[in-house]
Amino acid sequence: MNDYLPLSYLNQLAYCPRRFWYMYVQGELAVNAPMLEGTLLHERAHRPGTETDPHGRTLHRRVWVWSERLNIAGFADLVEERDGALLPVEYKHGRQGRWDNDEIQLCAQALCLEEMTGRPVEQGEIFYWRSRRRVAVHFDQSLRQATEAAVTQAQALLAANAIPGPITDRRKCRQCSLQPICLPDEVVLLNQRAP
Repeated sequence: MNDYLPLSYLNQLAYCPRRFWYMYVQGELAVNAPMLEGTLLHERAHRPGTETDPHGRTLHRRVWVWSERLNIAGFADLVEERDGALLPVEYKHGRQGRWDNDEIQLCAQALCLEEMTGRPVEQGEIFYWRSRRRVAVHFDQSLRQATEAAVTQAQALLAANAIPGPITDRRKCRQCSLQPICLPDEVVLLNQRAP
């Protein structure tokens, strides 16, 4: 059996398959200021434990989740439980982005929780540190399908054992810490010149 794919790498894959390849397969990690800030802000979320808040919710921090069906595993930053309902919460350092990579990571956590507990998980929330607010994410059929498609895509990329080409949406490249390693513009230029 293959190793379980870490949930956080589904976020990378949904953002950019080439970024996923560099990070997961080649172990590349270029730390920039936003990444360092996110690491520092995540410290509280990464302390495992359980507590009850003043609203009567049980808060489970740093919960190990997995899915044997999808062959994925990882940590949920926070799972709130109230009256049997589970609500995964993911912490992100920035603001809500234009892309669905954060939602896919959160939905993967929900799929794991559903398989582990046998209970439906209909929504979750993402807390963005920069805006200091939670954004509700509904795990509708479309998001569930996109999440499972990301898992399938990751497995296909790993089976093909070939680095994906640069993405065409260069807006994503501007803030990417791996841009100096990936060199998307240079790769495209070289490919255009190749015979």
